[in-house]
Amino acid sequence: MNIDTGANLPALRSHNVALLLDLLRRAGADGVSRLELAERTGLTPQAVSKITARLRAEGLAVDAGRRASTGGKPRTVLRLVPGAAHAVGLHLDRDELTVVRVDLAGTVVAARGVPMDLGAGTEAVLEAVAREVSGLLDGSVLGVGVAMPGPLDHAAGVPHRVTGFPEWDGFPLRDALAGRLRLPVVLDKDTNAAAFRIAVQGRGGESFAYLHLGTGLGAGLVLGGTLYRGPRTGAGEFGHQTVRLDGEPCGCGGRGCLEALCLAAVARGDLDEAARVLGVGAANLVGLLDIDRVLLGGRAVTGAAQPFVRGVRAVLEERARREGGGAAVPVALAEGGDHPVAEGAALLALAPVFGL
Repeated sequence: MNIDTGANLPALRSHNVALLLDLLRRAGADGVSRLELAERTGLTPQAVSKITARLRAEGLAVDAGRRASTGGKPRTVLRLVPGAAHAVGLHLDRDELTVVRVDLAGTVVAARGVPMDLGAGTEAVLEAVAREVSGLLDGSVLGVGVAMPGPLDHAAGVPHRVTGFPEWDGFPLRDALAGRLRLPVVLDKDTNAAAFRIAVQGRGGESFAYLHLGTGLGAGLVLGGTLYRGPRTGAGEFGHQTVRLDGEPCGCGGRGCLEALCLAAVARGDLDEAARVLGVGAANLVGLLDIDRVLLGGRAVTGAAQPFVRGVRAVLEERARREGGGAAVPVALAEGGDHPVAEGAALLALAPVFGL
């Protein structure tokens, strides 16, 4: 999520516009001056003035007063107009549909959730999505982001064999929804959407794993500030690592998967065991990727945050003691947002606007 430098070339005009819009987004209500925009992007003051004039004419930016001068005349400050455009985000979970509409600042302005059976068939799900989304669409909506359980092909917009719902394998979900909604649609995994939201709104340049335990178990990986999907967009299938060779069967067809063990422990009310198993998986990730922190989310976790945070932290602290390499990687509940996956999906739809 690091800010890139700009380029004074006509061919990169849209890149430069996105660069300035992202700086305005990051500045928030305080705004940022044209001189600061030029300094932070490497663009000439003339190029910045030309682009910001366009943004003002299009209603995307407005003057936000003047900043006291340290020499010379006071600087005019610009800020983003969050309500100038919106995106819709969908979370297609195994048993419910969540829909949000967010503005350019990522603030939720409308949200709704309804029960839904992902196994009801592709046509029934498409109809449910179109029905729930239709009330949130108007001319200011730039696109729709869809997040669902993996595995899936982000680039092609096609789900694969979602655990428990193999009928989705190969279905052209992104294009089917784009045709119905008549808007650009992006498709990604639920864990990637939630991790992207954290990366966009958090600290730049860090590496973390977002572990999502809900109706399934997966991970979103942000490495060096950038969401990591892998060359086949299959990274983060965290729940289907085998941790017990003779363990119980998993819906994926394997045995002893982390997901199966975690969900079984949750189902019988043994949250300490679920947290211990999740901690084992988290320790594997820490050992492989040397990440800065581990964040936990998903309905199973948010419904009982303390035992999960405590249990995962205990496993990572024990690992750090064994290795003698210093303090354990910190563990925390993922912060903010009532609908983190749907909100992240909406931000994925807005990503091209800000060059993210």
